[in-house]
Amino acid sequence: MRLLLIEDDSQLASALSLALRSEGFAVDHLNSGRQGLSALQAKQADMAILDLGLPDMDGIEILKTARQQRLGIPILVLTARDSTADKIKGLDLGADDYLAKPFEVEELLARIRVIARRLGTSDDARVKIGDVVLDTLAHKILVEGEQLALSRREYMLAKALMENAGRIQSREQLETRLYEWGEEVASNAIEVHIHHLRKKLPQGFIQTIRGVGYTVNK
Repeated sequence: MRLLLIEDDSQLASALSLALRSEGFAVDHLNSGRQGLSALQAKQADMAILDLGLPDMDGIEILKTARQQRLGIPILVLTARDSTADKIKGLDLGADDYLAKPFEVEELLARIRVIARRLGTSDDARVKIGDVVLDTLAHKILVEGEQLALSRREYMLAKALMENAGRIQSREQLETRLYEWGEEVASNAIEVHIHHLRKKLPQGFIQTIRGVGYTVNK
């Protein structure tokens, strides 16, 4: 999953980015409200984490504009404004969740997982397709009860396919979930990851739709 972090506190943003990447997320960070709104409008992220106290544009205005334009991307508000009135205002304007600073990273991760499950095909932290089980809490994939040895990107790729079981994912869609802005991506990177994954998953689990992309059947 690709996250857009809009936060002007560089120290907090750096710590959050590190924690999120360690959990298998791709993270794009911006410290400007206007840049953040443009990134939301580009619709390249799966979810946004939005600070309200930005120096150039109030986060509430970003949230309001995003919802007026029906951008659809889930937005988790992260802010020092912790009054009940502020929380109600943020949620009424379309925030999917509201977390006041200071906060524990584990709570943020838990809230992200809740939103992420709503984006996928399962209402549970575990997605089971045949003999393959994706455990999003433990960040692991099991086949017939045995945990697979996967690289971070192999896990992210398998997760993207399993959470969208029954839907074709193009190479471009998968790249946006695995790679961040500015990262060099080889033209055959997805194909290489798919090749390695197929060796570890049951035969025929990942299907190629020629000229379109890849899918996992439910």
